[in-house]
Formats: sequence, C-alpha cells, structure tokens
Amino acid sequence: MPGFKDVYAVLPVADHSAAVAWYERWIGRRPDAEPMEGVAEWRIAGNAGIQVAHAPEAAGRSTVVIVVDDIDETVGALEAQDVTCGPIQDYDFVKLTEAADPAGNKVTFVWENPNYRPSPE
Repeated sequence: MPGFKDVYAVLPVADHSAAVAWYERWIGRRPDAEPMEGVAEWRIAGNAGIQVAHAPEAAGRSTVVIVVDDIDETVGALEAQDVTCGPIQDYDFVKLTEAADPAGNKVTFVWENPNYRPSPE
C-alpha cells in the first residue's frame, strides 16, 4: 500500500469566484492555497481538505462529508455566516445536515453519537 499524505475532496464549480466566496464565509478564511488558476484549497482537518475547482461540465455533482464535534454549534455558526443548512436529521447513531454551495455540490455535516449503543438482536 502506498503511503498516503493528504486527502482533498474536489468540488467542481461553474462560477469559481462565487464558490470561493461561499466557502470563505463558512470556513472563515481565504483559501490556504491557490495552486493554479481556477483552484482554491482549504485544509480543514489534519491532512484533509476541500478543493474548489472551476469545472463547469461537472459542477454541482459532488458531495463531501465533514464530521463535526457539535452539529448544533456547526449549524449555528454556518447560519451566522449566511450559509443555509437543511433540517438536522437524527438517526440516533448520527445527526446530519446538508448545505449546498452555489454550484449545487452538497456539503454534509455529520455528528457521530458517542453514546449510541445498537440494540442487541
């Protein structure tokens, strides 16, 4: 197995500047890198990040899942930045909500319930 170093979720967009502005709002900062024209990257956890790439032919067809420490706090922080999330869905073992970037890519925020215990069968 090769030694992996970093993982980036690539989110294709048609309007790169609108997408960068949207991600800047909820992440709270400018991109960490813009390695080439039409590409912006944010490191969001350890060696994981999001890359927004100008690719109109594929725009809006991706999903990234981000695990968070507190779903209610995350939704509140996103709403404070004018990022609209859907309703929080509660499945006992996880709670989740989704937001859509300007291209229609889905960003799913997930909280994993540390106290969940499946019922014995």
